[in-house]
Amino acid sequence: MQNNKRKTVQIGNIKMGGGHPVTVQSMTNTDTHDYESCYKQIKKLEENGCDIIRLAVPDIDAARTICQLKRSDITIPIVADIHFDYRIAIACCKAGVDKIRINPGNIGSKGRVAEVVAACRERRIPIRIGVNSGSLEKDILSKYGAPTAEALAESALNHVHILEDLGYDEIVISIKSSDVRTMINANRLLYKTVAYPLHIGVTEAGSPRIGIMKSAAGIGSLLADGIGDTIRISLTSDPLREVIEGRALLQALDLDDKNKISIISCPTCGRTKIDLISLVSKFEDEYLPKLHPSKKIKVALMGCVVNGPGEAREADIGLTGGNGEALIFKKGEIIGKYPEEIALEKLCEEINLM
Repeated sequence: MQNNKRKTVQIGNIKMGGGHPVTVQSMTNTDTHDYESCYKQIKKLEENGCDIIRLAVPDIDAARTICQLKRSDITIPIVADIHFDYRIAIACCKAGVDKIRINPGNIGSKGRVAEVVAACRERRIPIRIGVNSGSLEKDILSKYGAPTAEALAESALNHVHILEDLGYDEIVISIKSSDVRTMINANRLLYKTVAYPLHIGVTEAGSPRIGIMKSAAGIGSLLADGIGDTIRISLTSDPLREVIEGRALLQALDLDDKNKISIISCPTCGRTKIDLISLVSKFEDEYLPKLHPSKKIKVALMGCVVNGPGEAREADIGLTGGNGEALIFKKGEIIGKYPEEIALEKLCEEINLM
């Protein structure tokens, strides 16, 4: 459970902050002017566990797509990502968007920011302040000499004060950097200073190979300490991969309320007498989507008796390999022995009874 002392912000049908579950976000990479492609991608992401989706809205024409999407059967909140032009933000508000992402400092004069805030206040649309290491103000860069954690935090607070001075506090804040340590330290500074929900992530993290590692290190370390209310794993890849890895990270930290099954499996060694690597892969790819236990459970897939009922005793249910066969156990007690070929089926039968 995350920190329940954070402010709660309502984004569409999702409550963020205040101890509510951490959510997983992604961003479309389709042309926002093309409604059909945006709709299809969002539906696929929604079906695979995406909680919130963001779209780049570069102009007024793209804002019309937001309007169409909000009239469709998409149920997850939609966030409009807007830079520079306050009129686009107002158009997205009128289109029914659930949240807007802006930097108040680059949206125009204070009067124009006030117009955006008025449009958001009328419809109770939260504003996400987004600060990245690559877009810091010149005076802050000059002050700190580089996009340090302190520089990022100060920039975010300056933007927060602009909105607060206008009497608006339906705010979510994100501070992102491509440098993992900078991102971690900046969010720790912000966490101590304000009580608004925090959107955390490593920006421009790279390909899945390195990006997942950077994100796990950065996002994971913050979440483990109760910092962060929504996450995005930014990858140079299909947005679906971002959602899958985001849910996996939450599951690894026991923060994912959507997935009831947690898997542990051993790395195998010379004692292993079954094809555990293939069994684990098959379990995750073919069986897992079909399993629906009534409660959260931990499933152990082990290669031998050393790592079976012994080391995996705390698992709710598990499978451990022998010589071409497998034992199935519950809470450390053996309940059956089966040939390797049918062991997974028997295991899954037991899981669906739980």
